[in-house]
Amino acid sequence: MAGSLQVRNLDDDLIARLKRRAARHGRSAEAEHREILRQALADEAEPDFESLAAELRRLTRGRIQTPSEELVREGREER
Repeated sequence: MAGSLQVRNLDDDLIARLKRRAARHGRSAEAEHREILRQALADEAEPDFESLAAELRRLTRGRIQTPSEELVREGREER
């Protein structure tokens, strides 16, 4: 699925540098922008489920958690 991304408030100097770099590579500024993003994110590993779950546990440590069966029961009783 192709998406769209708009980047606002770029310095004029940065835009000029992007256009010069694109010209050196024979691409449009938009194509160069895509390539820069692709390269920047290529080596970034997606976190696995276990890492995400550990992070969620760390973020919610110490909070009172309501068991899901209680929430389901409350929802049924409200109907």
